[in-house]
Amino acid sequence: MRKPPILKANPCFSHHQRLQLQLISLTGAHFQGRHGNFSELFDESAKKDVVPWSALTSGYAKRGELDVARRYFDDMPVKDLVSWNVMITGYAKRGEMESARKLFNEVLKKDVVTWNAMIAGYVLSGECKKALEMFEEMKTVGERPDEVTMLSLLNACADLGDLQVGMKIHWSLSEMVSSSGFNVLLGNALIDMYAKCGSIGRALKVFQDMREKDVSTWNSVIGGLAIHGHAEESINLFTEMRRSKVRPNEITFVGVLVACSHAGRVNEGRQYFKLMRDGYNIEPNIRHYGCMVDMLGRAGLLDEAFKFIDSMVIEPNAIIWRTLLGACRIHGNVELGSRANARLLKIRRDESGDYVLLSNIYASKGEWDRVEKVRKMMDDTGVRKDPGYSLIEDEEKALIDFLFNSKSKVSLRPKNLVQ
Repeated sequence: MRKPPILKANPCFSHHQRLQLQLISLTGAHFQGRHGNFSELFDESAKKDVVPWSALTSGYAKRGELDVARRYFDDMPVKDLVSWNVMITGYAKRGEMESARKLFNEVLKKDVVTWNAMIAGYVLSGECKKALEMFEEMKTVGERPDEVTMLSLLNACADLGDLQVGMKIHWSLSEMVSSSGFNVLLGNALIDMYAKCGSIGRALKVFQDMREKDVSTWNSVIGGLAIHGHAEESINLFTEMRRSKVRPNEITFVGVLVACSHAGRVNEGRQYFKLMRDGYNIEPNIRHYGCMVDMLGRAGLLDEAFKFIDSMVIEPNAIIWRTLLGACRIHGNVELGSRANARLLKIRRDESGDYVLLSNIYASKGEWDRVEKVRKMMDDTGVRKDPGYSLIEDEEKALIDFLFNSKSKVSLRPKNLVQ
């Protein structure tokens, strides 16, 4: 039998209400399939009391059982703002923003929690422009934002790369916080936003002004420096991080390995890869392997990169092979490019860029017969080259997004489990 939702005692409740809440907590699970009998838990006066209804709605919503919570919510004789916020938040967390917005529009008197639920929901759903639009609407009606609002907005600006709006949020935050400065959570969000918007100088300024830092603080700056052309500074900051006795994690090493790749410091990169496993007991994931392949490929060590992929203990994905294929194009290695493309096509056959890369390798060597074969292969599989497609920009963007996007899936699947 599943446990009923946990409903904590509240000193504001009367003794009678506390008894009702306890009864709901103990028996609520039994009524999931027979919610029409729920009113049996109340006497006539209690049926009109919003507290127990609100408590049960909240309990089920927080457990993710929104269908059950919604039935109780719809049956409430009177709906308080807490219940509205609970349901809106529940839908927003599940990405059901149309349902959340519909309820939001029905709330007559909203508070900052109501607005925050919608803004955060849009950010989580990847609809960051709608989050910023919701913030403008919030200001129009005179609702004052709080730190939670600002954190969501900073995430939206980071995802959109909207530096100008991000700077305005920073300015507004500066007026809200005390003279002691930003806490770690706000500071990290600011650094992440500035780094993703390419404003490394501002990210460093926030970093330097922070009195307290955690591993995420360091990671954001190390990664930001690495991908925006400041590889040496990124590596130096990692050295400073270790001197500060802050323990790096797997994300830290992604940033450091990217820095080594962009700086051409192959030997140092190999050492950090080994340090990660032997010094910090961190098992490499697909992102770390991707960094190593990129580093070896940029340095022209294509044979070593190919052998490195074959030695991986987890199954290489399409990004790994695409990275090697791109390196073969840069260095004009036809044979290894053909082998990498063959491996790539075993994983996917519907990406036009994969074919274009191989075609360009053949074209650079004047092997026009092979170019024609690639074009025929594209026609046979129904793949079309996207208009306005930029090969180099697409390669770099795909790799960076894969390495630093926290929403990307990380594979830890051993090769021997792959069918």
